[in-house]
Amino acid sequence: MPTFVYMTRCDGCGQCVDICPSDIMHIDKTLRRAYNIEPNMCWECYSCVKACPHHAIDVRGYADFAPLGHSVRVHRDEEKGTIAWRIKFRNGKKDMELLAPITTKPWGTGQPHLANEAGPSNEMVDSELLYKEPKYVAMNDSGLPTLKSNGLSLKEGVYY
Repeated sequence: MPTFVYMTRCDGCGQCVDICPSDIMHIDKTLRRAYNIEPNMCWECYSCVKACPHHAIDVRGYADFAPLGHSVRVHRDEEKGTIAWRIKFRNGKKDMELLAPITTKPWGTGQPHLANEAGPSNEMVDSELLYKEPKYVAMNDSGLPTLKSNGLSLKEGVYY
């Protein structure tokens, strides 16, 4: 389900715009409020929901997460290092709160194999490629890899 913005809560700070990986959150120039320009392209990653300091962005969850007619509030507490998901059911009588730790870590402190890697350069950050994508996808100047370029051949439905 795509995100939507409560205009009365939004102050146009732009944190959702900065964090949106699909670049669909924008600030309306007239109203100075955030809005989703392409709801069908929403990745449903909840990044904007978690980043919004005013709880102005909401996402309608799926039936396996919360029943129809519910609301989901997300509160990110940097001091405690937690993200709380509060689900209010449509009858208004039942609430459920889910608490999870923030797992984002500074560069080099997370995965052991990345601890020895240098941080991404500005050129890498501005590129359309993912981190280390050319190395791990074996891209080179000749383009995308093929079976032949990887020394593989197809025999009876199995790659050798």
